[in-house]
Amino acid sequence: MEIRTATAADWPLIWPFLHDIVAAGETYTWPRDVTEEQARRQWMATPPGRTLVAVDPDGTVLGTARLAPNQAGPGDHVANAGFMVAPAAGGRGVGRALAEHVLDAARADGYRAMQFNAVVASNTRAVRLWRSLGFDVVGGGGGGGGGPPPPPPTGTSTCW
Repeated sequence: MEIRTATAADWPLIWPFLHDIVAAGETYTWPRDVTEEQARRQWMATPPGRTLVAVDPDGTVLGTARLAPNQAGPGDHVANAGFMVAPAAGGRGVGRALAEHVLDAARADGYRAMQFNAVVASNTRAVRLWRSLGFDVVGGGGGGGGGPPPPPPTGTSTCW
C-alpha cells in the first residue's frame, strides 16, 4: 500500500465510498444528503491543508485522509484530520497506516497538537485506533439537526 497526496484524478475513486459512508450516517457527521460537489470542495483540501490517499498497487483507492489546521489564526498550531476507509478495505490496516502517516505529516508541518472534533462514539474501531495512538476522549455530546439524533460523538485530542 502506498500513501500519497491525492490528485483530482483520485476524486472519482474516493467519492463512491465517501458518499456511502456519509449517507449511512453512522460514523461521519456530515449531512447525509451531501452532494458530490459539496463533498469534493470539503474533502479535497487546499494549502495549508492536504488530502491523502492510500492506494493498492493496482491503483485501487483503499482510503483517504484530510489534514488541515483545526482553526485559523491563533488556533492554527492545532491540526485536525478526517479519515475514511473504503468498506471493502476494512480490517486491512488502512486506517492505522493513514493515521500514522497523518500524525507524522502533522509533526513535520509544525503542528503542536491534533484534535478530532467529532469521532462518533459508536465507531468503536476508530475510537480504539485513536486510543491506541495515545489520544484521549475529552468530551462528548450528541443530537442536533434534522432526523433522529446520531450516536453521540466523542472528541479526542492529544499534544506531542
